[in-house]
Amino acid sequence: MARMRSAKQALEAALNGQNWRRSLPEIAAAGMPYVGPLFSFLLRGPLLMHRAAAALGATVARLAESQPEAARNIVRRYMWHMNEESGNIGWGIPEAFGETLAASPLLAREFHRVLISYIISLDRDDNFCDHPPLRRSCFWAIGRLAQADPGLAQSARGWLRKGLEDEDMLCRGMAAWALGQLPPDIMDAPALRRLAEADHTELCSVFDGETITEASVSTLARDVLRTNAPANPAQG
Repeated sequence: MARMRSAKQALEAALNGQNWRRSLPEIAAAGMPYVGPLFSFLLRGPLLMHRAAAALGATVARLAESQPEAARNIVRRYMWHMNEESGNIGWGIPEAFGETLAASPLLAREFHRVLISYIISLDRDDNFCDHPPLRRSCFWAIGRLAQADPGLAQSARGWLRKGLEDEDMLCRGMAAWALGQLPPDIMDAPALRRLAEADHTELCSVFDGETITEASVSTLARDVLRTNAPANPAQG
């Protein structure tokens, strides 16, 4: 028990360190023994949660190479935590889900539709995440997948656009950020422009891979419009 507690403390120290990303290969190589502690860190402060999610993603991706069924079972564990019947709220689970699919092409191909389903509302029995604070994380997770594999995330595009009009204002901002991780599409512009021009000042917290930054909902929409704007041929 003391050895397990010591290993967990060392793991936490590594993730809290300035060069935490350098520790990810070693953490991933440890495999299953670190999975439980990493799950527990998902319930901690926002920065440690995101770093633990990245470490869990790297670990599960490494497992998928040699023990694919064990890796699939961990993804199914994410799915269970996202299920209302589990009795859990699922804090940190979308982030871990997104990081895992971003790190593992195999698992991304098999489970990307499940991740995307959390933002799909069909007004009937579906997987839609109806808890707004958790749904914000689902938008972030889809954006993280889009960074790694925009082809697989492309099927979320229409639902991300719909997310720009989500009943929760912060979900709108996170949907805009997620759209910005996909290749530009002119069809996104009208809804993004409406959101940008509405001057919504509510602040979204976005993990950029290293730190958590804050930006207003409308600023996130403006950033995507600016990034996706076609170059002016008269310039240069």
